[in-house]
Amino acid sequence: MSADRQRVRNAWAGRVSGCQLGKPIEVLSMVHGLAAVRKYLGDANAFPLRDYIPLVEGTPSVDFLSASCKGRFNRSEPDDDINYTTLALMMLEAHGAGLTTTDVARAWLRWLPFGMTFTAERAAFTTLVNRASEHFVFGAEPGFDIGECSDNKYNDWIGAQIRSDLYGWVCPGEPTRAAQLARVDAALSHRAEGVHGAAFVAAAGAAIGGGATLADAVSAAVRELPAESNCARAVQFGASLVGARDAVDKLHERYADLSPVHTVNNLAVVVWALLSSPDDFSAAIGDAVSAGWDTDCNGATVGGLWGLQGKPIPARWTEPWHGRVAVTLAGVGELSLDSLVDRTVAVAESLP
Repeated sequence: MSADRQRVRNAWAGRVSGCQLGKPIEVLSMVHGLAAVRKYLGDANAFPLRDYIPLVEGTPSVDFLSASCKGRFNRSEPDDDINYTTLALMMLEAHGAGLTTTDVARAWLRWLPFGMTFTAERAAFTTLVNRASEHFVFGAEPGFDIGECSDNKYNDWIGAQIRSDLYGWVCPGEPTRAAQLARVDAALSHRAEGVHGAAFVAAAGAAIGGGATLADAVSAAVRELPAESNCARAVQFGASLVGARDAVDKLHERYADLSPVHTVNNLAVVVWALLSSPDDFSAAIGDAVSAGWDTDCNGATVGGLWGLQGKPIPARWTEPWHGRVAVTLAGVGELSLDSLVDRTVAVAESLP
């Protein structure tokens, strides 16, 4: 099935916009929690959240991310979420459907700045640098079992889930294939629930890109997960909260013992926000971000999946960054939305 250019364009636009929306309060949310997010948005007269977040000066955890606040940017500011989407595109351009976890490891060494990796990715990268043979990046054998990179204490956190979107975009109508590509990428740093979250997001994207409704896409994607997995249960729980006025409080009560950057709790937020607003982009990403936990990741994931429907995204989300997408991948710097769309469609069309 051919990729629809408008759907792909909206997926990129939605993902970038959702990421920029959540970026200013990411640290505030992780360090100080949901109450601090709610207070900040209230002080900024930005609740319910339906536009970029204004800067309320004097909040240290927001001040240093103020370049992504409303009225303060003319491009999308670099973020690891968009780094990984771009890197997935680059890896598929180089390796196509034959992408292996070893290829992912070499791509990290070649393109990914260590300082822009966190938790499981940083732990995996450290193992890779310390254990891999000197010429591994040039094609030599790694000299150790690459699987050891995923043996880290963060391997069920959100990192792999935020790396998986593009695998769905290039496999419209093929959720199983998209899920498998996501697993190949995820395996470098993650195991179990960390991999399941990545597979779900990729599979959902493939289903939506193939014409499925959001609800049907969620149903198709959850079939790619073990039924007894915590991710499968999180999908079901998130879906069950659609229409509940206290949905966010229930989410935080259910997952109070998990890290703010765990896969499972954030996946439940993504499903709830996405299914709650299938026709309202602003509400979908705004509610995902204001629900707390990993705000930029959830805004980006919801934005990309919502955008794949091909429905219009309000101009107030895309005009401020002028089609300019900044990344910190080595030698890349800044890309245009048009070029990213062209390249993504070309990859989709090239996959056998």
